Amino acid sequence: MRILFLTVFVLIHIWTNNQKPNNMKLNAGIVTEKLKASKEFYTEVLGFGVSFENDFYLLMHTPDQSAEISFLMPNHESQHALFQSPFKGEGVFITIEVEDVDKVYKEIQQKKVPIKIELRDEVWGDRHFAIVDPNGIGVDIVTYTKPEE
Repeated sequence: MRILFLTVFVLIHIWTNNQKPNNMKLNAGIVTEKLKASKEFYTEVLGFGVSFENDFYLLMHTPDQSAEISFLMPNHESQHALFQSPFKGEGVFITIEVEDVDKVYKEIQQKKVPIKIELRDEVWGDRHFAIVDPNGIGVDIVTYTKPEE
């Protein structure tokens, strides 16, 4: 009985350790007519690159290519109705984590981009500021730190 238990335990251990997790990659998409303004904002203000672009779709990536955001023209005949209604400018924000938020804050100020939330420290440890993209999306730029005890 003990050998059977040990054998089953070893087989379960081998099976569970050999299972591969489902790899996932998140790409937030915004349905908007402001493809050109979005491209200019994310490339010129935040240093994003363009991964793909056509007349109705724009896929952009962070400078280190670790994350993406896309923009889709509303009411485009190639898209299902689920992806046709334009974003209404409320209720969405994105957070961009950076190594040195003070440096990025100065760079954004030099570009004369309006700051919606001035650079500040939060009690939970974030140091951040926020700007707004052409679609009305809040962009929170943050460096995470441990909160003071």
